[in-house]
Amino acid sequence: MLQATGIQKTYGQLQVLKNVNLHVLKGEIVAIVGASGAGKSTLLHILGTLDTPDIGKVLINNRDVFAQSARNLAAFRNQSIGFVFQFHNLLPEFTALENVLIPGMIGKRNEGEVRKRAEGLLEMLGLDGRKHHKPSELSGGEQQRTAVARALINSPDLLLADEPSGNLDSKNAVELHNLFFQLRKDLGQTFIIVTHNSDLSRMADRRLEIRDGQLEV
Repeated sequence: MLQATGIQKTYGQLQVLKNVNLHVLKGEIVAIVGASGAGKSTLLHILGTLDTPDIGKVLINNRDVFAQSARNLAAFRNQSIGFVFQFHNLLPEFTALENVLIPGMIGKRNEGEVRKRAEGLLEMLGLDGRKHHKPSELSGGEQQRTAVARALINSPDLLLADEPSGNLDSKNAVELHNLFFQLRKDLGQTFIIVTHNSDLSRMADRRLEIRDGQLEV
């Protein structure tokens, strides 16, 4: 469902990515590991269309994502890709439910339908009793599960996670990792996860290492 070919990216004099090729199947969980500065997050941002390659193509469901106009690309990103980051990036002035609703509202979907799905996701993730709490009133694990619900609100084809458990204690990290696999089982979700967590990388269907700007299987 995702195919990246010949991805190259340079910042100034530093070539971060060197002819990276990656193919991910629907429903697959792929972990990308590597030393700090190896290019993991840069690659993830390009796959998620948050950054553009200097050279190369990214196809998602056979769609050349960077061949679109900026406006169409933004709409595609909103509808087709979900993001979970190390820091949950929840808006502090909004409740958990309101935070989850935001991508659906940006996508101009029916408010009633989006609210129903948001409430269903929060219930599925064990947050039904916390949906009217603001982020400051939630634990770290609850905040990250809220961020996962937000990433899923538009039923994206692909979910990208950048060090998703890096800010969690070991108990919450294990719970988050198990949640990803449960979501794959229940929703057929596809994941690409950048992580330093060796336990999570070993759980994945495939573990790929990026070294000197290139992927090694």
